[in-house]
Amino acid sequence: GEAVPSTSGLRGPGRPGRVRSPQFLGRWYTSGLASNSSWFREKKSALSMCVSVVAPTADGGLNLTSTFLRKEQCETRTLLLRPAGTPGCYSYTSPHWGSTHDVWVVTTDYDGFALLYTVGTKGLGRDFHMATLYSRTQTPRAEIKEKFSTFAKTQGFTEDTIVFLPQTDKCMEEHT
Repeated sequence: GEAVPSTSGLRGPGRPGRVRSPQFLGRWYTSGLASNSSWFREKKSALSMCVSVVAPTADGGLNLTSTFLRKEQCETRTLLLRPAGTPGCYSYTSPHWGSTHDVWVVTTDYDGFALLYTVGTKGLGRDFHMATLYSRTQTPRAEIKEKFSTFAKTQGFTEDTIVFLPQTDKCMEEHT
């Protein structure tokens, strides 16, 4: 196969193979984002924190349900992350764009934070890259934010594309 320079270096940090652990499941807050998409650049000042719940699927994948505020209403979106062959790597198809993305859980300590890296592989979002900071609390500690900034920069994101999302009390309550 061909080498993909932008992601091949990602498999080392944090031994992502350990991510199969059920400890990754449960509630996470999306508290940091970095992306090269023009959509993101236009919208980033309006974005706020959203809550994601990770649940296991029968085939060893993950169901990722995110609830966020959009046009003053809470919206929920569920992504099915299928195991992509490499431990700690999953792929999903965006129902909205029909494009395929790979997601790496690059490193996580399970009870504090997780760093994720998403790259578009097929379709409209093919050159899409995004780094995401998941935090177990709505107020990630300074060193976690620092870790995310450093990680995003090693992936080629510049300071102006790295955003820490403001807390919101909307759409954050438990949904059953």
